[in-house]
Amino acid sequence: MTQKSDKYFEDNKPFEGLGRASLRGGAAFLAARSINIITQVASTILLARLLSPHDFGLVAMVLALVGFAPLLIDLGTTDASTQKTRITEVEISTLFWFNIAIGAALTVLLVSTSGFIASIFGEPALTGIALLSSLTFIMAAVSNQHYALMRRAMQFRQVATIDISANVIGTIVAIIMAFTGWGYWALVAKPVVTSGLTAVGVWMSCRWVPGRPRLTPEVKELVGFGVGVTSFAVTDYMTKSADRLALGYFYGAGPLGYFQNAFLLYSNLLSILTESLHNVAVAGLSKLRDNVEELKRSWASALSLVSFVTSGLFAGLAVTGQDFVVLLLGEKWAPAGPLLCIFAVRGIAHSVERSLGWLHVPAGRSDRWMRWGFISAGVQLAALVVGLPFGLIGVATAYTIAMFGLFVPALVYAGRPFGIGVRDVLAASGPQTASGLITVAVGFAVQHFFLADFSLPGRFFTSALVCLVTYLALVVGIFRVTGPLQLALSLLRDFRPKRSRGST
Repeated sequence: MTQKSDKYFEDNKPFEGLGRASLRGGAAFLAARSINIITQVASTILLARLLSPHDFGLVAMVLALVGFAPLLIDLGTTDASTQKTRITEVEISTLFWFNIAIGAALTVLLVSTSGFIASIFGEPALTGIALLSSLTFIMAAVSNQHYALMRRAMQFRQVATIDISANVIGTIVAIIMAFTGWGYWALVAKPVVTSGLTAVGVWMSCRWVPGRPRLTPEVKELVGFGVGVTSFAVTDYMTKSADRLALGYFYGAGPLGYFQNAFLLYSNLLSILTESLHNVAVAGLSKLRDNVEELKRSWASALSLVSFVTSGLFAGLAVTGQDFVVLLLGEKWAPAGPLLCIFAVRGIAHSVERSLGWLHVPAGRSDRWMRWGFISAGVQLAALVVGLPFGLIGVATAYTIAMFGLFVPALVYAGRPFGIGVRDVLAASGPQTASGLITVAVGFAVQHFFLADFSLPGRFFTSALVCLVTYLALVVGIFRVTGPLQLALSLLRDFRPKRSRGST
């Protein structure tokens, strides 16, 4: 073992300043995710004006079918190695080659079935889209374990830098292709370029080189844990993809394009916190598994912060979503506006529900995570069946209702091994959720009675301001939720330049 790789294989245990390190890591990931979202939104604006809803619908069909492949390639091993108390190079090397084998098998499978996929939807273009998309499988396979080691060592700033750089370059390539007449190929190229650059970046940052694989009892334990994580992830992904497959099959690529772009805008905002903070929360809380009271306190503080931010953002987006879509994407995308409004209401609960992995992984209970995945999938598929006859709006509305019924039970079930119950979940996120929903009602009322004659930009910015003032008045003024603001101020002090600190 080289000296450079020693830090990646140190025991996973608490250290002095862990909480502050986790908070700084979360801020770095949040900043990176925010920059990525700004980049994504900017590219969506340009690409939506250059390409048609049909182009977006074509790519959405393939992504709905193959987007779960990276989850299978990873097989939950990154979470498994991050949470494990002690890890060795032999174990990580074996997991690396395991990922490579799965990635290669899935690549061959997709290439051999690309023509069949095209025939199902009656779209010959899907053959080429599927072939090019298969390249992302190999890129994911070669980078997964390096990512896991960097997370384990809490190198979140380096990971953030890699993510930003890869996403920006991939976006530039896609925009250039769209400008030069490549059509839907611009949308296909972006994830391929991004994943390739990501793989290069993590290998340059984490210089660990995998050795020969060896199947040991410890590796079997890691894979067993990972299977539980992956079962939830794949089930969750397939549930989310079922709507696009069903809508594409019954309503065609054009209407699906509206649904896809509305969902992209929504999911990008959702991922700012939920995806990036999952890595930080799992790494930090896993080190506290032997101190349940401290783990519960840290979890409640983190969930309160996430809910504080996302409830306000999604409430504002729900009210301004129609104007937001037209301002950004153009009038031809107006049918996506109501969908975005409905998705945004869902986000108030969805952002809380997405934190369930923060508890399942540190508890070492991926089997419970897997079981919850089946329950959640059943509820959401039932919602899809109910909403599908009513078109795009019906599906979005049914999903939103289902999520509000799921988010509290999801966290209560995840937190049971640590003694976390309904009261704990509601104490950490209830006031923020209620404030967000009330803000939506107030915002729509103000729009209807006072802003009907405003210009589109004027209505958008006035509505956003009304939502901001209303939400803060509720969550801070009435419910007295001030902890997240105190955390934010404390974090800002940490990131001030040292000269400023010394001069005070």
